[in-house]
Amino acid sequence: MIRVIAGRAKGHRLKVPKGTPTRPATDLVRGAIFSILETATSDWLRVLDLFAGSGALGIEALSRGADWVDFVEQEPRCCSIIRQNLEKTKLADQAHVYCCSVAKALSFLEEEYSIILIDPPYSDASIGSLVQQLATSKLVGKESIVVVTHSPHLSLEPTYAPLHRLKERRHGDSCIAIYQKEDKS
Repeated sequence: MIRVIAGRAKGHRLKVPKGTPTRPATDLVRGAIFSILETATSDWLRVLDLFAGSGALGIEALSRGADWVDFVEQEPRCCSIIRQNLEKTKLADQAHVYCCSVAKALSFLEEEYSIILIDPPYSDASIGSLVQQLATSKLVGKESIVVVTHSPHLSLEPTYAPLHRLKERRHGDSCIAIYQKEDKS
């Protein structure tokens, strides 16, 4: 069982899917992600949570003040758990759950997001190509922050033009990479 760390839903226990390859981000990793985000951006208008699993990252964003979160998860049991967690934390009216693959969601989502959270299965070696696809999509604006959690055994590039890595931190068996578009001014 994991809990919301901070904000208006602080302390709420979140259900996690059992019997799926989902690996929820630990409190340490979620805390580190949001500590970085709080210093990197003040724009929490729209958040995209890809490979959402239990929805813990997106729910944490809502709890800390995000206006809206779109969750993308392809496993139907996980989608059901995200909805239950949103109801339990009373945040359901600020979110939408898309129960489909990330590739499919990227084909129809059209909004620009302030923050994009990507927490893929650690065995997914194609995450770099997903970051590159996002880098040139209309989902990433000039001020957008892209956060990727990944295995320390998988190296991500410092640049996925026009995104460049602002920082990367390692916490146990997780790495957190933060990207933003290069400032051409």
